[in-house]
Amino acid sequence: MLVFARAPVPGAAKTRLIPRLGAWRAARLQMRLTERALRTALAGCAVVELHAAPSVHHPYFRFLERKLRVAAVRQSGRDLGERMRNAFATTLRRHAGVMIIGTDCPALTPRDLRRAARLLRGDCDAVLAPAEDGGYALIGLRKLRREMFEGIEWGGAHVLRDTLARTKGLRVKLLRTVWDVDRAEDLERLRSLRSF
Repeated sequence: MLVFARAPVPGAAKTRLIPRLGAWRAARLQMRLTERALRTALAGCAVVELHAAPSVHHPYFRFLERKLRVAAVRQSGRDLGERMRNAFATTLRRHAGVMIIGTDCPALTPRDLRRAARLLRGDCDAVLAPAEDGGYALIGLRKLRREMFEGIEWGGAHVLRDTLARTKGLRVKLLRTVWDVDRAEDLERLRSLRSF
């Protein structure tokens, strides 16, 4: 399990929420979401890596490495698609199946991750958890198909649709649809989570 996270740098983290929260509170939210995603991953998977951007050397990433005992790896690539593709290419050399989640979806549970892992161990080549905004909160693969990460408008409303269009010939399963934290109205849903 790979958790993709951006450093909680004020002014560069959760930028869509800065008008509502301010730069510092948005960065603090990024910190809380990152730790929650890692804890969810650790509760649902045996092996977890933190894939950090733009650098693994941010003090918060170093803190999480010590606190949660996870290894931090630097993301490499020009855009999100290339970074995910590179992470899959590297990790699939060591593991039969790999999943990636981001930090924006506190609605994902360890149970979701365990289900995705079971599907990948079974007859699925790819597993995705759709997000309400048209993207996805989790992607798991047994086989890397490079075109799944190319020519996609990351952050747009058709990420899932465009990704699925590139999976012809693969056995794909979709998990339940979840919500993520990108807009001001998502903050109310976030407050409703008992454990956040």
